[in-house]
Amino acid sequence: MGDTVSVISQESRGGINLLSDIDIAQQCKMKKITEIAASLDISPDELELYGPYKAKLTDSLEKRLENKPNGKLILVTAINPTPAGEGKTTTTVGLGQAMPKIGKMAVIALREPSLGPVFGIKGGAAGGGYSQVVPMEDINLHFTGDFHAITSANNLLCAMIDNHIQQGNSLDIDTRRIIFKRCLDMNDRALRNIVIGLGGQTNGVPREDHFMITVASEVMAILCLAKDIDDLKARLGAIIFGYSRKGDALYARDLKANGAMAALLKDAVKPNLVQTLENTPCFIHGGPFANIAHGCNSVRATKLALKLADYVITEAGFGSDLGAEKFYDIKCRYAGLTPNTVVLVASVRALKYNGGVKKEDTKIPDTAALKAGMVNLEAHIENLQKFGVPVVVAVNRFASDSDEELSMIEVFCKSKGVEFAISEVFAKGGEGGVELAKKVVLSCEKPQNYHCIYELDLPIKEKINAIATKIYGADGVVYSPAADSSIKDIEKLGRGNLPICIAKTQYSLSDDPNKLGRPKNFVITASTVRLCNGAGFIVVETGDIMTLPGLPAVPAACTIDVNNDGYISGLF
Repeated sequence: MGDTVSVISQESRGGINLLSDIDIAQQCKMKKITEIAASLDISPDELELYGPYKAKLTDSLEKRLENKPNGKLILVTAINPTPAGEGKTTTTVGLGQAMPKIGKMAVIALREPSLGPVFGIKGGAAGGGYSQVVPMEDINLHFTGDFHAITSANNLLCAMIDNHIQQGNSLDIDTRRIIFKRCLDMNDRALRNIVIGLGGQTNGVPREDHFMITVASEVMAILCLAKDIDDLKARLGAIIFGYSRKGDALYARDLKANGAMAALLKDAVKPNLVQTLENTPCFIHGGPFANIAHGCNSVRATKLALKLADYVITEAGFGSDLGAEKFYDIKCRYAGLTPNTVVLVASVRALKYNGGVKKEDTKIPDTAALKAGMVNLEAHIENLQKFGVPVVVAVNRFASDSDEELSMIEVFCKSKGVEFAISEVFAKGGEGGVELAKKVVLSCEKPQNYHCIYELDLPIKEKINAIATKIYGADGVVYSPAADSSIKDIEKLGRGNLPICIAKTQYSLSDDPNKLGRPKNFVITASTVRLCNGAGFIVVETGDIMTLPGLPAVPAACTIDVNNDGYISGLF
């Protein structure tokens, strides 16, 4: 998650105000979180406070509201991300701030940010400019500790696996076929492939092991899909951590680990309540990556928001080929959600970048490059229309955008049968999203025929092929021998009827990040296939996807600091 980096975004204000995102956030006059809750008719007894501006929502609130009708559900997604900037999270927040300005009660539902990207290169997940969620520093750094709890639960299972082997291995665990990995919420490439158990007999049994980033952990996915504690425990127990030497699948429940794991997650499973710069309520909960996981906030947060507001605005990670597809085919399918409309975010600069213009030249008016790059927008519009939900295109406006360029996109959108609105929420907050909000509200009243892109009872390879050909535009899929073998194992277990979660680069519709625009004549390469049995989906890793990113040459962490007063600087 994350949007345009600050330097680019500041230019979109046309030099009106060169404050950084964190400067703007720190000048915000926040309301006490009890006031924000009261605006939603949530009582103090239904909150668990984490200081004056953050709170968790209790199970009793969920039970009180269970028979209340739902509001409208709006998904915000985007074209493929580029260094030129799109502004998906900023648009989500700004749209939520715009709704009260047209008399509509709205709640925003977002994912929590991972520390890896915060300290790396990508940025945070709290929006930007005058459309941010606050307290920004807390949200991006630790927040309410949910990710630490997920990391601990994940690694408890890992510790119990290795302890079981050390203590006699009565389950006959095959140390060569342990598939559950350790995790941490940090970009640390040195831990991708390691050897553990060195140093003699008392230090365990030596074996190869691996780390992934916490947001790619199956425990993260389980937390985001679980209905309640009982469902959480059942899903944790259903995790397949490896195989015996006879080839039998082994589950977390075989180690009696799921109860303790759930105990570590008893608070993390509750949604978090915060606010925007303009005091719009926002639920931030869960944070699976969209390029290596299913990229949506928790089902519990979304469902609770739908009971409390006329309109719930949520987002799915990265471009619609990753986030929106998984939102529809995994989250909505499991949760029984029916989306009313989808907002597709794009920018003139990003489309010109897709048209072959270098990042530093995207500020220069270039209608030829824009026309060439609009094939990426076209692909995302057509893909979203395949799910039967009305589409509104929101163009995140920069100061360098010419009227001619904006008009070209509007004409193009009308030719594709979708609504178009210019968004200026970065520079103007909710006021800059009023036009978009009005069109989204009207779009929510249009008939929709939401459906998934594939049926669950299809063979695994047919489901993978449906996503690759219908959404990515591929000619087909090729499989490594390891992927082929894993698919056979999954089908042998009787788990072939699960949804597919494809891990793929976010930068291209293909699995090659260098193929911009709308690639043709390519195939998707499935290198690894693994069963996330507790989460309830099958992960297909494509191309050179990494489940533990590394830091860049100059990490964002180099500019972050704090003084004696606790004032944090350099955070975007």
